[in-house]
Amino acid sequence: MKICTLLGSAKKKGNTGTALGWIEAELESLGHEVARIHLNNTSIHGCLGCAKCRENPDEIACVQKDEALDVMERMILSDGVLFASPIYFWGFPAQMKLLIDRCFSLVTNYHKPGHTSLMEGKRVGLLVTGGDAFEQNAEGMFTAFERFADFLLARKQGGLYLAGCSDPSAFSDVEKEKAVALARSLVG
Repeated sequence: MKICTLLGSAKKKGNTGTALGWIEAELESLGHEVARIHLNNTSIHGCLGCAKCRENPDEIACVQKDEALDVMERMILSDGVLFASPIYFWGFPAQMKLLIDRCFSLVTNYHKPGHTSLMEGKRVGLLVTGGDAFEQNAEGMFTAFERFADFLLARKQGGLYLAGCSDPSAFSDVEKEKAVALARSLVG
């Protein structure tokens, strides 16, 4: 399988990047092709809400010609997409949120007959790192992702929240085992 991983952290080698590296290594050891996109290194603008993308539902028809189009194309061409992000103020950081908002252009007829998506049937997963416990912190982010996956008509293959993150060197084998399990659920 071709797996696209999306790193939504500003830090390439921080907590999220470290855990994502374990997942990518496991996927590659299982024989899958993995390509990481570090969203902090892309130029993605916010959705304009113009709905011009609705005029051609068979392609990414966004009027903005930035790197979001390339990222979404790579998502579509993959069998699975893993969204990896730290939690910022109970939600996704700007790097990831900009892309999620632009995914509006991948779906037509939401909540109507004929609901279609260019991501229909694709496997998706979510990796989140944060300093605090899941409760009163990350549960809203996971709920939002579940709804986003439903919007995309994608297949939710798993999610993982790694709490208590302070520094990647503080991770234990327990966190690594959980990350490896997420990798397997994404392709299983």
